[in-house]
Amino acid sequence: MIARKWHGIVPTEKAVDYHMYLLQTGLKDYADVAGNRGVFLFKRTEGHVTHFDTLTFWDNIDAIKRFAGEDHTRARYYPEDKDYLLEFEEFVTHYEVMEAEAKF
Repeated sequence: MIARKWHGIVPTEKAVDYHMYLLQTGLKDYADVAGNRGVFLFKRTEGHVTHFDTLTFWDNIDAIKRFAGEDHTRARYYPEDKDYLLEFEEFVTHYEVMEAEAKF
């Protein structure tokens, strides 16, 4: 299993709206891709900026490519992201999942 981490920063006053936007775009699209095993969404506010991180889980690189495209190391953005994000990080980070256990 492969974990894919993406990071974005928005003005804090747009954080609630951006969360709703993520639910309608990226998070929804992750779920629609064969080979996606799930997603965690993290939020951290530091004064005037709020950080969002997604951590998605995939069967393999081919599954990630079905979401991200052939160059799966690049971040995937949507047209409306420009209305929220303060910067566009070019790359995401991938990890091989060695152990997995979760209790919620």
